[in-house]
Amino acid sequence: MLHRIWLFFIVSAFLATLWQVFVSGDLSAFQDTMTAVTSMATLSVEIAIGLIGLLAFWLGIFQVAENSGLVAKISRLLEPLLCRLMPDIPRGHPAIGSITMNMSANLLGLDNAATPFGIKAMQDMQTLAPKKDTLTDSQILFLVLNTSSVTLFPIAVFLYRAEQGAAQPTDVFIPILLATSASTLAGLFVTCAVQKINLFNRVVMVYLVGLFSLLFAIILYFSQLAADQLAEQSSVVANFALLTFIVVVLIAGWRKGQDTYELFVEGAKKGFEVAISIIPFLLAMLFAIGMLRASGVMDMVVQSIATGVTALGMDARFVDGLPTALMKPLSGSGARALMIETMQFHGADSFAGRLASVLQGSTETTFYVLAVYLGAVGIKHSRYAVGCCLAADFAGIFAAICVSYWFFG
Repeated sequence: MLHRIWLFFIVSAFLATLWQVFVSGDLSAFQDTMTAVTSMATLSVEIAIGLIGLLAFWLGIFQVAENSGLVAKISRLLEPLLCRLMPDIPRGHPAIGSITMNMSANLLGLDNAATPFGIKAMQDMQTLAPKKDTLTDSQILFLVLNTSSVTLFPIAVFLYRAEQGAAQPTDVFIPILLATSASTLAGLFVTCAVQKINLFNRVVMVYLVGLFSLLFAIILYFSQLAADQLAEQSSVVANFALLTFIVVVLIAGWRKGQDTYELFVEGAKKGFEVAISIIPFLLAMLFAIGMLRASGVMDMVVQSIATGVTALGMDARFVDGLPTALMKPLSGSGARALMIETMQFHGADSFAGRLASVLQGSTETTFYVLAVYLGAVGIKHSRYAVGCCLAADFAGIFAAICVSYWFFG
Protein backbone atom coordinates (compact mmCIF):
# COMPACT_ATOMS: atom_id res chain seq x y z
CA MET A 1 0.00 0.00 0.00
CA LEU A 2 2.86 2.38 0.79
CA HIS A 3 4.17 2.23 -2.78
CA ARG A 4 0.74 3.20 -4.13
CA ILE A 5 0.54 6.21 -1.81
CA TRP A 6 4.09 7.20 -2.79
CA LEU A 7 3.22 7.06 -6.49
CA PHE A 8 -0.04 8.95 -5.82
CA PHE A 9 1.93 11.78 -4.15
CA ILE A 10 4.26 12.09 -7.14
CA VAL A 11 1.57 11.95 -9.84
CA SER A 12 -0.67 14.39 -7.92
CA ALA A 13 2.21 16.82 -7.55
CA PHE A 14 3.04 16.54 -11.25
CA LEU A 15 -0.56 17.18 -12.32
CA ALA A 16 -0.84 20.12 -9.91
CA THR A 17 2.38 21.58 -11.32
CA LEU A 18 1.01 21.24 -14.86
CA TRP A 19 -2.14 23.06 -13.72
CA GLN A 20 -0.11 25.92 -12.27
CA VAL A 21 1.93 26.33 -15.47
CA PHE A 22 -0.68 25.88 -18.20
CA VAL A 23 -3.83 27.11 -16.44
CA SER A 24 -2.65 29.55 -13.78
CA GLY A 25 0.26 30.81 -15.86
CA ASP A 26 2.90 30.30 -13.16
CA LEU A 27 5.92 29.50 -15.32
CA SER A 28 8.18 29.03 -12.27
CA ALA A 29 6.16 26.04 -10.99
CA PHE A 30 8.38 23.44 -12.70
CA GLN A 31 11.49 25.01 -11.22
CA ASP A 32 9.92 25.23 -7.74
CA THR A 33 8.94 21.56 -7.79
CA MET A 34 12.37 20.42 -9.00
CA THR A 35 14.04 22.63 -6.38
CA ALA A 36 11.95 20.84 -3.74
CA VAL A 37 13.07 17.46 -5.11
CA THR A 38 16.78 18.32 -4.95
CA SER A 39 16.50 19.94 -1.53
CA MET A 40 14.71 16.88 -0.15
CA ALA A 41 17.44 14.64 -1.59
CA THR A 42 20.00 16.66 0.35
CA LEU A 43 17.83 16.70 3.45
CA SER A 44 17.48 12.90 3.49
CA VAL A 45 21.26 12.53 3.75
CA GLU A 46 21.49 15.28 6.38
CA ILE A 47 18.84 13.57 8.51
CA ALA A 48 20.60 10.21 8.26
CA ILE A 49 23.96 11.77 9.15
CA GLY A 50 22.31 13.54 12.09
CA LEU A 51 20.92 10.20 13.25
CA ILE A 52 24.31 8.45 13.16
CA GLY A 53 25.50 9.84 16.48
CA LEU A 54 22.18 9.31 18.27
CA LEU A 55 21.70 5.80 16.92
CA ALA A 56 25.27 4.81 17.69
CA PHE A 57 25.11 6.17 21.24
CA TRP A 58 21.74 4.75 22.24
CA LEU A 59 22.22 1.38 20.60
CA GLY A 60 25.57 1.20 22.39
CA ILE A 61 23.86 1.87 25.72
CA PHE A 62 21.12 -0.61 24.83
CA GLN A 63 23.71 -3.31 24.06
CA VAL A 64 25.12 -2.92 27.59
CA ALA A 65 21.62 -2.84 29.13
CA GLU A 66 20.58 -5.97 27.27
CA ASN A 67 23.69 -7.97 28.17
CA SER A 68 23.48 -6.95 31.83
CA GLY A 69 19.90 -8.24 32.09
CA LEU A 70 18.54 -4.79 32.92
CA VAL A 71 16.28 -4.62 29.87
CA ALA A 72 14.77 -8.01 30.74
CA LYS A 73 13.91 -6.73 34.23
CA ILE A 74 12.32 -3.54 32.88
CA SER A 75 10.37 -5.45 30.24
CA ARG A 76 8.56 -7.46 32.91
CA LEU A 77 6.53 -4.32 33.69
CA LEU A 78 4.72 -4.43 30.33
CA GLU A 79 5.20 -8.07 29.37
CA PRO A 80 1.69 -9.24 30.42
CA LEU A 81 0.12 -6.44 28.30
CA LEU A 82 2.39 -6.76 25.26
CA CYS A 83 2.06 -10.54 25.10
CA ARG A 84 -1.73 -10.13 24.79
CA LEU A 85 -1.59 -7.28 22.28
CA MET A 86 1.22 -8.93 20.32
CA PRO A 87 0.64 -12.67 20.75
CA ASP A 88 3.25 -13.63 18.14
CA ILE A 89 6.01 -12.36 20.47
CA PRO A 90 6.89 -15.04 23.05
CA ARG A 91 7.44 -14.16 26.70
CA GLY A 92 11.00 -13.22 27.50
CA HIS A 93 11.84 -12.24 23.93
CA PRO A 94 14.26 -9.28 23.56
CA ALA A 95 11.63 -7.39 21.52
CA ILE A 96 9.53 -6.83 24.63
CA GLY A 97 12.37 -4.96 26.31
CA SER A 98 13.11 -2.71 23.34
CA ILE A 99 9.40 -1.99 22.84
CA THR A 100 9.12 -1.03 26.51
CA MET A 101 12.11 1.30 26.27
CA ASN A 102 10.73 2.94 23.11
CA MET A 103 7.28 3.52 24.61
CA SER A 104 8.78 4.97 27.79
CA ALA A 105 10.96 7.39 25.81
CA ASN A 106 8.00 8.45 23.65
CA LEU A 107 5.89 9.06 26.73
CA LEU A 108 8.50 11.46 28.11
CA GLY A 109 8.95 13.15 24.73
CA LEU A 110 12.56 11.93 24.43
CA ASP A 111 12.74 11.68 20.63
CA ASN A 112 16.52 11.34 20.68
CA ALA A 113 16.18 8.08 22.60
CA ALA A 114 12.83 6.86 21.24
CA THR A 115 13.99 6.47 17.62
CA PRO A 116 17.01 4.22 18.35
CA PHE A 117 14.93 2.10 20.73
CA GLY A 118 12.17 1.92 18.12
CA ILE A 119 14.59 0.75 15.44
CA LYS A 120 15.97 -1.86 17.86
CA ALA A 121 12.40 -3.04 18.56
CA MET A 122 11.70 -3.42 14.83
CA GLN A 123 14.93 -5.39 14.40
CA ASP A 124 14.09 -7.67 17.34
CA MET A 125 10.59 -8.33 16.02
CA GLN A 126 12.05 -8.96 12.57
CA THR A 127 13.78 -12.09 13.93
CA LEU A 128 10.29 -13.58 14.43
CA ALA A 129 8.97 -12.63 10.98
CA PRO A 130 8.17 -15.62 8.73
CA LYS A 131 8.58 -13.35 5.67
CA LYS A 132 11.54 -11.01 6.10
CA ASP A 133 10.27 -8.45 3.57
CA THR A 134 6.76 -8.19 5.09
CA LEU A 135 5.53 -6.53 8.28
CA THR A 136 4.19 -8.82 11.00
CA ASP A 137 1.05 -8.03 13.01
CA SER A 138 3.16 -7.03 16.00
CA GLN A 139 5.29 -4.67 13.94
CA ILE A 140 2.17 -3.02 12.53
CA LEU A 141 0.68 -2.46 15.99
CA PHE A 142 4.03 -1.13 17.19
CA LEU A 143 4.18 1.34 14.28
CA VAL A 144 0.62 2.52 14.97
CA LEU A 145 1.43 3.11 18.64
CA ASN A 146 4.57 5.03 17.62
CA THR A 147 2.88 7.28 15.09
CA SER A 148 0.09 8.09 17.56
CA SER A 149 2.02 7.92 20.83
CA VAL A 150 1.00 10.02 23.82
CA THR A 151 3.69 12.58 24.70
CA LEU A 152 3.31 14.04 28.16
CA PHE A 153 5.49 17.10 27.59
CA PRO A 154 5.00 18.84 24.20
CA ILE A 155 7.50 21.50 25.26
CA ALA A 156 8.40 22.62 21.73
CA VAL A 157 4.80 23.73 21.10
CA PHE A 158 4.81 25.80 24.30
CA LEU A 159 8.09 27.47 23.37
CA TYR A 160 6.86 28.43 19.90
CA ARG A 161 3.64 29.81 21.39
CA ALA A 162 5.65 31.88 23.86
CA GLU A 163 7.81 33.23 21.03
CA GLN A 164 4.68 34.28 19.15
CA GLY A 165 3.38 36.24 22.15
CA ALA A 166 0.76 33.90 23.60
CA ALA A 167 -0.60 35.16 26.92
CA GLN A 168 -0.63 31.63 28.35
CA PRO A 169 1.58 29.39 26.15
CA THR A 170 0.52 26.25 28.03
CA ASP A 171 -3.24 26.74 27.62
CA VAL A 172 -3.14 24.07 24.89
CA PHE A 173 -1.57 21.48 27.23
CA ILE A 174 -4.74 19.58 28.17
CA PRO A 175 -6.29 19.78 24.67
CA ILE A 176 -3.07 18.30 23.20
CA LEU A 177 -3.05 15.41 25.66
CA LEU A 178 -6.75 14.72 25.05
CA ALA A 179 -6.26 14.75 21.28
CA THR A 180 -3.14 12.58 21.28
CA SER A 181 -4.82 10.13 23.69
CA ALA A 182 -7.75 9.87 21.28
CA SER A 183 -5.31 9.21 18.44
CA THR A 184 -3.58 6.42 20.38
CA LEU A 185 -6.84 4.78 21.45
CA ALA A 186 -8.27 4.95 17.93
CA GLY A 187 -5.10 3.45 16.44
CA LEU A 188 -5.14 0.70 19.06
CA PHE A 189 -8.82 -0.15 18.53
CA VAL A 190 -8.60 -0.13 14.71
CA THR A 191 -5.46 -2.26 14.57
CA CYS A 192 -6.71 -4.74 17.17
CA ALA A 193 -10.02 -5.01 15.31
CA VAL A 194 -8.16 -5.88 12.09
CA GLN A 195 -5.96 -8.36 13.93
CA LYS A 196 -8.93 -9.77 15.91
CA ILE A 197 -7.29 -9.08 19.28
CA ASN A 198 -9.60 -8.90 22.29
CA LEU A 199 -9.03 -5.54 23.98
CA PHE A 200 -11.56 -6.33 26.67
CA ASN A 201 -9.33 -8.98 28.18
CA ARG A 202 -9.10 -8.41 31.94
CA VAL A 203 -5.32 -7.90 31.92
CA VAL A 204 -5.49 -5.43 29.01
CA MET A 205 -8.27 -3.46 30.67
CA VAL A 206 -6.35 -3.24 33.96
CA TYR A 207 -3.32 -1.82 32.15
CA LEU A 208 -5.36 0.64 30.11
CA VAL A 209 -7.27 1.90 33.14
CA GLY A 210 -4.03 2.23 35.10
CA LEU A 211 -2.19 4.05 32.29
CA PHE A 212 -4.97 6.54 31.64
CA SER A 213 -5.52 7.12 35.38
CA LEU A 214 -1.84 8.02 35.61
CA LEU A 215 -2.22 10.25 32.54
CA PHE A 216 -5.19 12.04 34.12
CA ALA A 217 -3.24 12.62 37.36
CA ILE A 218 -0.30 14.07 35.41
CA ILE A 219 -2.65 16.34 33.43
CA LEU A 220 -4.24 17.51 36.68
CA TYR A 221 -0.87 18.35 38.23
CA PHE A 222 0.85 20.05 35.29
CA SER A 223 -2.23 22.00 34.20
CA GLN A 224 -1.90 24.04 37.40
CA LEU A 225 1.66 25.18 36.61
CA ALA A 226 2.72 28.34 34.82
CA ALA A 227 4.49 28.04 31.47
CA ASP A 228 8.00 28.51 32.85
CA GLN A 229 7.37 26.07 35.73
CA LEU A 230 5.94 23.40 33.41
CA ALA A 231 8.86 23.71 30.98
CA GLU A 232 11.40 23.63 33.82
CA GLN A 233 9.88 20.68 35.70
CA SER A 234 9.26 18.57 32.62
CA SER A 235 12.81 19.22 31.40
CA VAL A 236 14.22 18.21 34.79
CA VAL A 237 12.15 14.99 34.85
CA ALA A 238 13.09 14.00 31.30
CA ASN A 239 16.81 14.73 31.58
CA PHE A 240 17.04 13.14 35.05
CA ALA A 241 15.40 9.99 33.68
CA LEU A 242 17.83 9.83 30.75
CA LEU A 243 20.98 10.48 32.78
CA THR A 244 19.95 8.06 35.52
CA PHE A 245 19.21 5.35 32.96
CA ILE A 246 22.65 5.74 31.35
CA VAL A 247 24.50 5.55 34.67
CA VAL A 248 22.42 2.64 35.99
CA VAL A 249 22.98 0.68 32.76
CA LEU A 250 26.76 1.09 32.90
CA ILE A 251 26.93 0.23 36.61
CA ALA A 252 24.71 -2.84 36.07
CA GLY A 253 27.01 -4.03 33.30
CA TRP A 254 30.08 -3.48 35.47
CA ARG A 255 28.53 -5.40 38.37
CA LYS A 256 27.88 -8.31 36.02
CA GLY A 257 31.61 -8.38 35.29
CA GLN A 258 31.17 -7.35 31.66
CA ASP A 259 33.43 -5.19 29.52
CA THR A 260 30.97 -2.31 29.18
CA TYR A 261 33.31 -0.36 26.90
CA GLU A 262 33.53 -3.15 24.32
CA LEU A 263 29.80 -3.80 24.52
CA PHE A 264 29.06 -0.11 23.97
CA VAL A 265 31.35 0.04 20.92
CA GLU A 266 29.77 -3.12 19.50
CA GLY A 267 26.28 -1.63 19.79
CA ALA A 268 27.44 1.74 18.42
CA LYS A 269 28.75 0.04 15.26
CA LYS A 270 25.23 -1.27 14.59
CA GLY A 271 23.85 2.26 14.95
CA PHE A 272 26.19 3.52 12.25
CA GLU A 273 25.16 0.74 9.86
CA VAL A 274 21.44 1.35 10.46
CA ALA A 275 21.72 5.11 9.87
CA ILE A 276 23.35 4.54 6.47
CA SER A 277 20.84 1.85 5.46
CA ILE A 278 17.79 4.12 5.89
CA ILE A 279 19.02 6.83 3.47
CA PRO A 280 17.33 5.32 0.34
CA PHE A 281 14.02 4.95 2.17
CA LEU A 282 14.15 8.51 3.51
CA LEU A 283 15.08 9.83 0.07
CA ALA A 284 12.14 8.06 -1.59
CA MET A 285 9.59 9.42 0.88
CA LEU A 286 10.99 12.94 1.36
CA PHE A 287 11.28 13.84 -2.31
CA ALA A 288 7.65 12.79 -2.88
CA ILE A 289 6.56 14.92 0.07
CA GLY A 290 8.64 17.84 -1.20
CA MET A 291 6.93 17.64 -4.59
CA LEU A 292 3.52 17.48 -2.95
CA ARG A 293 4.17 20.61 -0.93
CA ALA A 294 5.85 22.67 -3.67
CA SER A 295 3.17 21.86 -6.27
CA GLY A 296 0.39 23.47 -4.24
CA VAL A 297 -1.62 20.28 -3.71
CA MET A 298 -1.95 21.03 0.01
CA ASP A 299 -3.42 24.47 -0.69
CA MET A 300 -5.89 23.02 -3.19
CA VAL A 301 -7.12 20.45 -0.65
CA VAL A 302 -7.57 23.06 2.09
CA GLN A 303 -9.41 25.44 -0.24
CA SER A 304 -11.73 22.63 -1.38
CA ILE A 305 -12.55 21.72 2.23
CA ALA A 306 -13.18 25.38 3.09
CA THR A 307 -15.57 25.75 0.13
CA GLY A 308 -17.46 22.60 1.07
CA VAL A 309 -17.78 23.52 4.75
CA THR A 310 -18.98 27.03 3.94
CA ALA A 311 -21.52 25.70 1.45
CA LEU A 312 -22.96 23.47 4.17
CA GLY A 313 -23.36 26.47 6.49
CA MET A 314 -20.96 25.04 9.09
CA ASP A 315 -18.41 26.88 11.23
CA ALA A 316 -15.36 27.03 8.98
CA ARG A 317 -12.90 28.53 11.47
CA PHE A 318 -11.13 25.19 11.85
CA VAL A 319 -10.06 25.30 8.17
CA ASP A 320 -7.37 27.89 9.02
CA GLY A 321 -5.58 25.25 11.09
CA LEU A 322 -5.91 22.42 8.57
CA PRO A 323 -2.61 23.07 6.72
CA THR A 324 -0.76 22.06 9.89
CA ALA A 325 -2.92 18.94 10.25
CA LEU A 326 -2.43 17.84 6.65
CA MET A 327 1.31 18.49 6.71
CA LYS A 328 2.07 16.79 10.05
CA PRO A 329 1.85 13.16 8.81
CA LEU A 330 4.19 14.12 5.96
CA SER A 331 6.76 16.45 7.49
CA GLY A 332 7.39 17.53 11.07
CA SER A 333 9.42 20.60 10.07
CA GLY A 334 6.81 21.57 7.47
CA ALA A 335 3.99 21.30 10.00
CA ARG A 336 5.98 23.34 12.51
CA ALA A 337 6.52 26.07 9.94
CA LEU A 338 2.81 26.13 9.11
CA MET A 339 1.88 26.28 12.81
CA ILE A 340 4.14 29.29 13.31
CA GLU A 341 2.82 30.90 10.15
CA THR A 342 -0.77 30.44 11.38
CA MET A 343 0.06 32.04 14.73
CA GLN A 344 1.82 34.94 13.02
CA PHE A 345 -1.08 35.62 10.65
CA HIS A 346 -4.04 35.01 12.99
CA GLY A 347 -2.39 35.54 16.40
CA ALA A 348 -1.09 33.01 18.91
CA ASP A 349 -4.24 33.35 21.06
CA SER A 350 -6.68 33.22 18.15
CA PHE A 351 -8.78 30.12 17.60
CA ALA A 352 -6.72 29.22 14.52
CA GLY A 353 -3.43 29.76 16.37
CA ARG A 354 -4.47 27.56 19.27
CA LEU A 355 -5.94 24.89 16.99
CA ALA A 356 -2.72 24.74 14.95
CA SER A 357 -0.78 24.26 18.21
CA VAL A 358 -3.07 21.43 19.32
CA LEU A 359 -2.84 19.78 15.90
CA GLN A 360 0.96 20.01 15.97
CA GLY A 361 1.09 18.17 19.30
CA SER A 362 -1.66 15.62 18.67
CA THR A 363 -0.24 13.57 15.77
CA GLU A 364 3.12 12.30 14.58
CA THR A 365 5.06 12.43 11.30
CA THR A 366 3.59 9.14 10.09
CA PHE A 367 5.36 8.77 6.75
CA TYR A 368 8.74 9.77 8.18
CA VAL A 369 8.38 7.16 10.94
CA LEU A 370 7.33 4.52 8.41
CA ALA A 371 10.26 5.37 6.13
CA VAL A 372 12.82 5.17 8.95
CA TYR A 373 11.48 2.05 10.68
CA LEU A 374 10.71 0.06 7.54
CA GLY A 375 14.03 1.09 6.05
CA ALA A 376 15.91 -0.05 9.16
CA VAL A 377 14.74 -3.64 8.63
CA GLY A 378 14.41 -3.64 4.84
CA ILE A 379 10.64 -4.10 4.73
CA LYS A 380 9.03 -3.91 1.26
CA HIS A 381 5.44 -4.92 2.02
CA SER A 382 3.71 -2.80 4.68
CA ARG A 383 0.33 -4.61 4.40
CA TYR A 384 -2.37 -2.52 6.16
CA ALA A 385 0.04 -0.51 8.36
CA VAL A 386 -0.44 2.76 6.49
CA GLY A 387 -4.22 2.55 6.73
CA CYS A 388 -4.17 1.94 10.50
CA CYS A 389 -1.63 4.73 11.07
CA LEU A 390 -3.68 7.19 9.03
CA ALA A 391 -6.85 6.16 10.90
CA ALA A 392 -5.09 7.12 14.14
CA ASP A 393 -3.97 10.41 12.55
CA PHE A 394 -7.52 11.20 11.44
CA ALA A 395 -8.84 10.48 14.94
CA GLY A 396 -6.19 12.77 16.42
CA ILE A 397 -7.03 15.57 13.97
CA PHE A 398 -10.77 15.20 14.55
CA ALA A 399 -10.30 15.14 18.33
CA ALA A 400 -7.99 18.18 18.15
CA ILE A 401 -10.67 20.16 16.31
CA CYS A 402 -13.41 19.07 18.73
CA VAL A 403 -11.45 19.84 21.92
CA SER A 404 -10.32 23.18 20.47
CA TYR A 405 -13.94 24.19 19.95
CA TRP A 406 -14.68 22.91 23.45
CA PHE A 407 -11.85 24.83 25.15
CA PHE A 408 -11.44 27.88 22.92
CA GLY A 409 -14.58 28.11 20.77
